[in-house]
Amino acid sequence: MNIEHLNDWLLSKKKQSLIMGILNITPDSFSDGGDFFEKNIAIDRALEMVEQGADIIDIGGESTRPFSDSVSLKEEISRVIPVIEGICKESDVCISIDTTKSEVACEALEAGASVINDISAMEIDSLMVDVALKFNCPIVLMHMKGIPKNMQDNPQYQSLISDIKEYLLARIDFVVSKGIDRNKIIIDPGIGFGKTVENNFEIINNLDQFVKMNFPVLLGASRKSFIGVSLNLPENDRLEGSIAANIIGLQKGAKIFRVHDVVETNRAMVIANKIFNSNNIIS
Repeated sequence: MNIEHLNDWLLSKKKQSLIMGILNITPDSFSDGGDFFEKNIAIDRALEMVEQGADIIDIGGESTRPFSDSVSLKEEISRVIPVIEGICKESDVCISIDTTKSEVACEALEAGASVINDISAMEIDSLMVDVALKFNCPIVLMHMKGIPKNMQDNPQYQSLISDIKEYLLARIDFVVSKGIDRNKIIIDPGIGFGKTVENNFEIINNLDQFVKMNFPVLLGASRKSFIGVSLNLPENDRLEGSIAANIIGLQKGAKIFRVHDVVETNRAMVIANKIFNSNNIIS
């Protein structure tokens, strides 16, 4: 999928599900930190995920795992830009830049990325909105309670689903007031970002409440700790739990699935869609 196809998808009323392949160019991400830190290995992994069925490649140069520290602007740019440029020489796949820094987003979009995926919903860096406007690109607004360094320090909510919806609506109102096209907005309830294990299960079970907000919903449950805690499994052994979470998300109406295991998720989605569509469970 290229950016023209993604823009058409965003405008369509009947949306097919999309797979967003994760590419962490970091030494310390929670699941695959260091695996794709070298440029050519990262580029090859991106192209492999495209072959496996990824519609979007999500590239990040700063770990956002719980309790992680931020990296410098210079370091983050040096990690992601050569990889984006390398991918764009080989493929027109849609690339999203996973960052909270407007300068990183700007350089990434100039290098060939076409989506901004901001875990802070453009709250950490207010200039991110200006970058999105400059490039007229799709954006992902995610809910996070706190920042990665402290988000898992006893997160509490008055009413989990309502609190997240209210936050996302406020961020949507903010970016729209600045000129962002509502048709360019994707929302993400933020699995694992300032959430307890039980919170994550509740969010997935109530994804239909976010779907009713009339924006495409992105689900990022892949290999997250709520799966590991529930099954007592390490990060790289959570495939079945990740697929189960994504299939329930699909049934609840989520449309974009951010995953590490593209080929396995793609196969599961094909069968799930055939089952659901046979009885018109999913419109």
